[in-house]
Order: sequence, then structure tokens, then C-alpha cells
Amino acid sequence: MKRKSDINWPVTILLILGLITIIFPLYMTVVIAFKQPSEMTNSISGILSLPKSWSLDNFAEAMRVTDFWHSLLNSVLVTGVTVAISIVVHSLIGYAIGRNKAKSKFYKFVYLFIVSGMFVPFAILMMPLVKQTAQLGIANIVGVIICYVVFYMPMNVLLYSGYLTNIPVALEEAARVDGASTWRTYWRIIFPIMKPMHATVAVLTALGTWNDVMTPLVIMSGSGMNTLPLAQMTFQTQFGANYNLAFASYLLALLPLLIFYLICQKQILNGVVNGAVK
Repeated sequence: MKRKSDINWPVTILLILGLITIIFPLYMTVVIAFKQPSEMTNSISGILSLPKSWSLDNFAEAMRVTDFWHSLLNSVLVTGVTVAISIVVHSLIGYAIGRNKAKSKFYKFVYLFIVSGMFVPFAILMMPLVKQTAQLGIANIVGVIICYVVFYMPMNVLLYSGYLTNIPVALEEAARVDGASTWRTYWRIIFPIMKPMHATVAVLTALGTWNDVMTPLVIMSGSGMNTLPLAQMTFQTQFGANYNLAFASYLLALLPLLIFYLICQKQILNGVVNGAVK
């Protein structure tokens, strides 16, 4: 008998197409970042061709134009503080809701109220946020961080409360028998167990915060402080865009987040899968 092929061709073809959609833009980014402006042509072959000489001049100029190190510091500060606060605050909220929503209508209402925030578009909140942050005197990095912590609360609480269904309540009951308070039980037992979800929340929050343009743009406008996405807007003017410097700057901005993702990737899949169980 002829043996049937073990290859699932429809799935394989979809995977190949998905891979192409990722590799092609990355290839174009790298090629354009290393090309000189004189090598940029309107023909497809000219755009797709490799640089005649690989040079780091575009990267050096991009770093100078965007004040790279200062902008990088601002992005790292905003992203790092947002991630740290989100993990602590959102995990506490998720723990309180996850352990009580099944037996309390109040906690169930709070859960639905918070999660409903995922359906509110930023465009609706933009103008009120600009006015409120200005009136409170936090139209700066502090205001941006507070907004991010609130923006990512719905998704993170959803993930944390869902992940708690995989943690036996018996662990907490045993800790209470030993005399541990709820606060100590959480920090000594529950918080370390949620490490995979912490990594997932950290990556998802960092990714959105690092790449966001609109929130810093509308809140920190005129403050003289830029994050990397804001600094990269200098490459686009009314009359055109310097794609070589822009793509070089994009690669520089990509590296820190890529390193962070590689460090946390082992925990991400487990955290997402378990967090989806509600």
C-alpha cells in the first residue's frame, strides 16, 4: 500500500505565506536602512536589490537626528515603569476578582466593568485626557505612564483572573492554616506561581507601550521630551520622507524590545494558553 504523506499541505502553505509576510517587510527594512539615498530608485528591482556597499552611516545620522540616547532613555523609563506597575497592580486586581467573581455579584460587575474598557477606542478618550492631564499638571512622562497603566488594565486583568483558575485554592487554604494572612499568601505563594503570566503581561504591555505614538504625542506635546516613536516622526516632513534614515532608526528602536522578548519568550506561550482558560 502506498503510504499517505504526513504533511498537512493546507496548513504548511498557510505557514509559508505567514512567514513571507514577516520576512519580506523585515528584509526591506534592513536593505533600505543600509542603502544610500542615491541608491533609492522607483523601480522594483532597485528597491529590492541589496546595497552596493554596506555602511553604518545611516544609523549614525539617525542617532544624531533623533537624539537617540535621550529618546531611548525616555522610552525605557516609560516602558519599564509601566510594566512594573502593571504587573504589581493588575495582578492584585486580577487576584481579587479571580477569587471572588464566581461567588460575588459585586466582583463580577467590577470584572465586567474593567474588561469593557477594551472596547473603548482611544480616539474617544484623546481630548478629555489632554485636558485632564493638563489641569492636573501631569502633561508629561508621569501622565503618559498613568494612562498606559489604565489602558492595559482590562486585558491584563482578564489574563490574570483567567490564569488563577489554574492555581488550586487548596494552596491558599493550607497557607491560612499555617497562619499566613491573605497579603502574605499572595506575595509568597500566588505571585511567584504566576511567573508565566507576568512574562506574558510584561511583553504585551511593553510592546504596546514601546511602539505607541498617539499617547505621548497628545499628552507630552510641547514638553520638549520625546520617546523613540515620537523622535522618528522627524523623518517625515510635508514634502517627503527620508526612508533610509527612518528605517535605520526603526531597526535601532527594534533591538531593545527584541532582546526583551527573547529573554521572556519561554514563559509567554504557557502564560497565554493558561490565561485564556476562564
